[in-house]
Amino acid sequence: MRIHHVAIICSDYEKSKQFYVDILRFPIIEETYRKERNSYKLDLQVGESDRIELFSFPNPPQRLSTPEACGLRHLAFEVNDIYASVAQLQAKDIEVEEIRIDEITGKKYTFFKDPDNLPLELYEK
Repeated sequence: MRIHHVAIICSDYEKSKQFYVDILRFPIIEETYRKERNSYKLDLQVGESDRIELFSFPNPPQRLSTPEACGLRHLAFEVNDIYASVAQLQAKDIEVEEIRIDEITGKKYTFFKDPDNLPLELYEK
């Protein structure tokens, strides 16, 4: 249907926040500090309906194949029915993780990987 969001893990939260907000002028939708992870999540508005999720994690590994590594975290696709979408992927022998609930939005989501092992997300509308 469309890209829901692009998530980026940064190595220096304040520096990256300043770049995306002050230099690129993306308005802040919401900033969340997740104490249990010692991590920030900054939702930024891009255009009319697109967003960037900027994450910080303590000491993120540099290896790009690790989901919590510095750089692009995953690409998310919005779907109407996550169960139907998962079934379609599984019917094509694509491994899909267990469906989870986003603790911030209450929405259903799950992950799978492309042929190069890059993480992709399905996010229910």
